[in-house]
Amino acid sequence: MPNKVDHVARDLTQTIDGALPKLRAISDAAATEPRAPGKWSRKQIIGHLIDSASNNHQRFIRAQETARLVFPGYEQDHWSRSQRCNERRWSDLVDLWYAYNAHLAHVMTHIPDAALPVPCVIESPEPVTLEYLVTDYVRHLRHHLAQVGVV
Repeated sequence: MPNKVDHVARDLTQTIDGALPKLRAISDAAATEPRAPGKWSRKQIIGHLIDSASNNHQRFIRAQETARLVFPGYEQDHWSRSQRCNERRWSDLVDLWYAYNAHLAHVMTHIPDAALPVPCVIESPEPVTLEYLVTDYVRHLRHHLAQVGVV
């Protein structure tokens, strides 16, 4: 039986399936170059999206096992510096990004509707619901894919 966020999972799947061939068409050298002075490279943006997948995977699962999720924030520049995505092969980053997001789409389809209102506190004292996190995840992903130039 479909849940209330099945449409988000389908949207995520369509987005990553559409972006994948475009990402694969980008050369490693082009992916390593910053988009502009002081801006992240495509590798760093995809690395950021992998971080987002990783953090949200934890949120999506943990929120289902509690009445209220409190989760640490995300210091994106620290994560980017620490992981050194510009030193990775572009194809490896793209493959990991795609696989992680395909898995998240699967996870989304199995979130019980009863868990969607669970309040989640992340970086702000004001909670958001698990349903908001799931929906906002795809919005965030699309925003960064637009920066990369594939949506």
